Amino acid sequence: MAKRKWSQDVTDHSDALDLDEGVFKQDDPKAIALSLKRSAEHSHRRKGTLLQSAMGMLTFYINRAGDNLSATRRQVLEKSKDELRAAFSKKEKRHASR
Repeated sequence: MAKRKWSQDVTDHSDALDLDEGVFKQDDPKAIALSLKRSAEHSHRRKGTLLQSAMGMLTFYINRAGDNLSATRRQVLEKSKDELRAAFSKKEKRHASR
């Protein structure tokens, strides 16, 4: 049996967030961000804030992929971070106005 990387074990067995299949393969940064946001909002086993959980999964994926990410793919994923911050910012503004 081949030795598994710890990151693959985390991906396979972590129940912090249940991600939509193929979320990180999408081409639209906003779609990636909204999918991560939904996953964070529906998870009951997360640590930190919703934004921290969602951002953590995105950062984990980017770091795990490392040099295997093309410049274009990395750009899409990095833009997703901005979209994720914006998605949570809008939610906070709505709740503050109530």
